[in-house]
Amino acid sequence: MAIYLGIDGGGSKTSCLIGDETSVLGAGTGGPSNVVRVGEAQARESLTTAIRQACRVANLEPSQIASACVGLAGAARPEISELVTGIISEIVSGKIKLAEIKVVGDMVIALEAAFGSGPGVVVIAGTGSIAYGRNHEGQTARAGGWGFAISDEGSGHWIGRSAVAAAVGAWDEDPGQNVPLIEILLKSWRLETIEQLVPAANATPAAGFRRAVSLRALARGFRRSRRS
Repeated sequence: MAIYLGIDGGGSKTSCLIGDETSVLGAGTGGPSNVVRVGEAQARESLTTAIRQACRVANLEPSQIASACVGLAGAARPEISELVTGIISEIVSGKIKLAEIKVVGDMVIALEAAFGSGPGVVVIAGTGSIAYGRNHEGQTARAGGWGFAISDEGSGHWIGRSAVAAAVGAWDEDPGQNVPLIEILLKSWRLETIEQLVPAANATPAAGFRRAVSLRALARGFRRSRRS
Protein backbone atom coordinates (compact mmCIF):
# COMPACT_ATOMS: atom_id res chain seq x y z
CA MET A 1 0.00 0.00 0.00
CA ALA A 2 1.42 3.40 -1.03
CA ILE A 3 2.38 5.94 1.63
CA TYR A 4 1.66 9.63 1.08
CA LEU A 5 3.06 12.79 2.66
CA GLY A 6 1.19 16.07 3.01
CA ILE A 7 2.65 19.30 4.40
CA ASP A 8 1.24 22.73 5.18
CA GLY A 9 3.98 25.22 6.06
CA GLY A 10 4.05 28.92 6.81
CA GLY A 11 5.90 31.65 8.62
CA SER A 12 5.13 30.30 12.08
CA LYS A 13 4.82 26.51 11.93
CA THR A 14 4.83 23.44 9.71
CA SER A 15 2.17 20.71 9.89
CA CYS A 16 2.70 17.27 8.39
CA LEU A 17 0.46 14.24 7.83
CA ILE A 18 1.39 10.78 6.60
CA GLY A 19 -1.20 8.30 5.42
CA ASP A 20 -2.19 5.62 2.95
CA GLU A 21 -5.16 5.40 0.59
CA THR A 22 -7.65 5.05 3.42
CA SER A 23 -6.44 6.78 6.59
CA VAL A 24 -4.04 9.16 8.33
CA LEU A 25 -1.23 7.20 10.01
CA GLY A 26 0.80 9.91 11.68
CA ALA A 27 1.13 13.64 12.25
CA GLY A 28 4.06 15.91 13.01
CA THR A 29 4.80 19.59 13.54
CA GLY A 30 7.85 21.79 13.13
CA GLY A 31 8.85 25.43 13.15
CA PRO A 32 8.45 27.94 10.30
CA SER A 33 9.23 26.79 6.76
CA ASN A 34 8.59 29.89 4.65
CA VAL A 35 11.98 30.01 2.92
CA VAL A 36 11.55 33.66 1.97
CA ARG A 37 11.04 34.66 5.60
CA VAL A 38 13.30 32.31 7.56
CA GLY A 39 15.86 31.11 5.04
CA GLU A 40 16.80 27.70 3.68
CA ALA A 41 18.48 26.34 6.83
CA GLN A 42 15.52 27.03 9.13
CA ALA A 43 13.03 25.76 6.57
CA ARG A 44 15.01 22.56 6.12
CA GLU A 45 15.16 22.00 9.88
CA SER A 46 11.42 22.59 10.30
CA LEU A 47 10.49 20.26 7.44
CA THR A 48 12.84 17.57 8.70
CA THR A 49 11.42 17.78 12.23
CA ALA A 50 7.80 17.58 11.05
CA ILE A 51 8.39 14.68 8.65
CA ARG A 52 10.44 12.59 11.05
CA GLN A 53 7.94 13.16 13.84
CA ALA A 54 5.06 12.01 11.65
CA CYS A 55 7.05 8.96 10.55
CA ARG A 56 7.76 7.99 14.16
CA VAL A 57 4.07 8.20 15.02
CA ALA A 58 3.18 6.13 11.96
CA ASN A 59 6.00 3.65 12.67
CA LEU A 60 7.34 4.21 9.17
CA GLU A 61 10.63 5.22 7.61
CA PRO A 62 10.78 8.38 5.45
CA SER A 63 12.11 6.21 2.64
CA GLN A 64 8.73 4.45 2.49
CA ILE A 65 7.00 7.61 1.27
CA ALA A 66 5.90 7.20 -2.33
CA SER A 67 4.41 10.63 -3.06
CA ALA A 68 4.36 14.06 -1.44
CA CYS A 69 2.39 17.28 -1.74
CA VAL A 70 3.86 20.31 0.00
CA GLY A 71 2.01 23.60 0.33
CA LEU A 72 4.27 26.36 1.64
CA ALA A 73 3.89 30.09 1.98
CA GLY A 74 6.20 31.62 -0.61
CA ALA A 75 6.45 28.47 -2.72
CA ALA A 76 4.47 29.92 -5.61
CA ARG A 77 7.82 31.24 -6.83
CA PRO A 78 9.48 28.65 -9.13
CA GLU A 79 12.91 28.98 -7.53
CA ILE A 80 11.47 28.34 -4.06
CA SER A 81 9.43 25.40 -5.30
CA GLU A 82 12.53 23.87 -6.87
CA LEU A 83 14.56 24.39 -3.71
CA VAL A 84 11.93 22.80 -1.47
CA THR A 85 11.53 19.87 -3.85
CA GLY A 86 15.23 19.16 -3.41
CA ILE A 87 14.97 19.45 0.38
CA ILE A 88 12.06 17.01 0.55
CA SER A 89 13.88 14.57 -1.73
CA GLU A 90 16.90 14.65 0.59
CA ILE A 91 14.81 14.17 3.75
CA VAL A 92 12.88 11.25 2.31
CA SER A 93 16.02 9.80 0.68
CA GLY A 94 14.17 6.85 -0.74
CA LYS A 95 13.00 5.75 -4.16
CA ILE A 96 10.59 8.65 -4.54
CA LYS A 97 10.92 10.40 -7.90
CA LEU A 98 11.10 14.18 -8.12
CA ALA A 99 7.96 14.03 -10.26
CA GLU A 100 6.15 12.56 -7.25
CA ILE A 101 7.01 15.61 -5.10
CA LYS A 102 4.62 18.48 -5.76
CA VAL A 103 5.46 21.81 -4.12
CA VAL A 104 2.90 24.63 -4.39
CA GLY A 105 1.91 27.79 -2.56
CA ASP A 106 -0.10 27.27 0.61
CA MET A 107 -3.10 28.99 -0.98
CA VAL A 108 -3.31 26.17 -3.55
CA ILE A 109 -3.77 23.45 -0.94
CA ALA A 110 -6.20 25.65 0.99
CA LEU A 111 -8.36 26.10 -2.11
CA GLU A 112 -8.21 22.38 -2.86
CA ALA A 113 -9.21 21.50 0.70
CA ALA A 114 -12.15 23.90 0.64
CA PHE A 115 -13.54 23.41 -2.87
CA GLY A 116 -11.85 20.42 -4.49
CA SER A 117 -11.66 21.12 -8.22
CA GLY A 118 -14.61 23.50 -8.13
CA PRO A 119 -14.76 27.31 -8.12
CA GLY A 120 -14.28 29.31 -4.95
CA VAL A 121 -12.19 31.82 -3.06
CA VAL A 122 -10.06 31.40 0.07
CA VAL A 123 -8.45 34.05 2.23
CA ILE A 124 -5.45 33.08 4.34
CA ALA A 125 -4.56 35.37 7.25
CA GLY A 126 -1.73 33.84 9.23
CA THR A 127 1.74 35.29 9.69
CA GLY A 128 1.22 36.61 6.14
CA SER A 129 -1.97 36.98 4.09
CA ILE A 130 -3.30 36.25 0.61
CA ALA A 131 -6.60 35.84 -1.23
CA TYR A 132 -6.78 33.18 -3.95
CA GLY A 133 -9.62 31.96 -6.10
CA ARG A 134 -10.72 29.96 -9.14
CA ASN A 135 -13.73 30.48 -11.42
CA HIS A 136 -15.91 27.98 -13.30
CA GLU A 137 -13.52 28.02 -16.25
CA GLY A 138 -10.61 26.98 -14.05
CA GLN A 139 -8.91 30.38 -14.23
CA THR A 140 -7.17 31.43 -11.02
CA ALA A 141 -6.35 34.82 -9.52
CA ARG A 142 -4.61 36.07 -6.40
CA ALA A 143 -4.43 39.26 -4.37
CA GLY A 144 -1.76 40.08 -1.79
CA GLY A 145 0.76 37.62 -0.42
CA TRP A 146 3.74 39.66 -1.65
CA GLY A 147 5.60 39.66 1.67
CA PHE A 148 5.44 41.63 4.90
CA ALA A 149 7.52 44.58 3.64
CA ILE A 150 5.09 45.58 0.88
CA SER A 151 1.91 43.54 1.33
CA ASP A 152 0.23 40.99 3.67
CA GLU A 153 -2.50 43.35 4.90
CA GLY A 154 -4.60 41.83 7.67
CA SER A 155 -1.96 39.27 8.61
CA GLY A 156 -0.58 38.65 12.07
CA HIS A 157 2.62 40.48 11.15
CA TRP A 158 0.69 43.45 9.76
CA ILE A 159 -1.54 43.71 12.85
CA GLY A 160 1.43 43.49 15.19
CA ARG A 161 3.43 46.08 13.26
CA SER A 162 0.43 48.41 13.16
CA ALA A 163 0.07 48.08 16.92
CA VAL A 164 3.73 48.95 17.50
CA ALA A 165 3.51 51.91 15.08
CA ALA A 166 0.37 53.23 16.83
CA ALA A 167 2.00 52.89 20.23
CA VAL A 168 5.17 54.80 19.36
CA GLY A 169 3.09 57.38 17.48
CA ALA A 170 1.07 58.04 20.63
CA TRP A 171 4.30 58.33 22.58
CA ASP A 172 5.62 60.90 20.07
CA GLU A 173 2.57 63.10 20.68
CA ASP A 174 3.15 63.16 24.44
CA PRO A 175 6.25 61.35 25.75
CA GLY A 176 5.09 61.77 29.32
CA GLN A 177 1.71 60.11 28.92
CA ASN A 178 0.82 56.60 29.98
CA VAL A 179 0.34 54.52 26.82
CA PRO A 180 -1.23 51.17 27.85
CA LEU A 181 -0.32 49.55 24.55
CA ILE A 182 3.38 50.31 25.11
CA GLU A 183 3.16 48.61 28.49
CA ILE A 184 1.64 45.54 26.84
CA LEU A 185 4.29 45.50 24.11
CA LEU A 186 7.16 45.80 26.57
CA LYS A 187 5.78 42.94 28.61
CA SER A 188 5.21 40.78 25.53
CA TRP A 189 8.76 41.33 24.23
CA ARG A 190 10.24 41.21 27.76
CA LEU A 191 11.69 44.68 27.55
CA GLU A 192 12.02 47.40 30.16
CA THR A 193 11.86 50.71 28.31
CA ILE A 194 10.62 52.20 25.05
CA GLU A 195 14.27 52.87 24.18
CA GLN A 196 14.76 49.08 24.10
CA LEU A 197 11.62 48.64 22.02
CA VAL A 198 12.97 50.67 19.09
CA PRO A 199 16.03 48.48 18.25
CA ALA A 200 13.97 45.33 18.90
CA ALA A 201 11.33 46.43 16.38
CA ASN A 202 13.95 47.40 13.79
CA ALA A 203 16.15 44.33 14.18
CA THR A 204 17.47 42.23 11.30
CA PRO A 205 16.05 39.68 10.69
CA ALA A 206 12.71 41.41 11.03
CA ALA A 207 11.04 41.46 14.41
CA GLY A 208 8.36 38.91 15.23
CA PHE A 209 5.48 41.37 15.00
CA ARG A 210 3.00 38.50 14.79
CA ARG A 211 3.88 37.67 18.39
CA ALA A 212 4.18 41.29 19.49
CA VAL A 213 0.72 41.41 21.00
CA SER A 214 -2.43 39.29 20.95
CA LEU A 215 -5.76 40.62 19.70
CA ARG A 216 -7.14 40.29 23.22
CA ALA A 217 -4.31 42.41 24.58
CA LEU A 218 -4.85 44.94 21.79
CA ALA A 219 -8.52 45.27 22.73
CA ARG A 220 -7.63 45.63 26.40
CA GLY A 221 -5.06 48.33 25.68
CA PHE A 222 -7.49 50.17 23.43
CA ARG A 223 -10.18 50.21 26.14
CA ARG A 224 -7.68 51.48 28.72
CA SER A 225 -6.51 54.21 26.33
CA ARG A 226 -10.07 55.43 25.82
CA ARG A 227 -10.67 55.59 29.55
CA SER A 228 -7.49 57.58 30.20
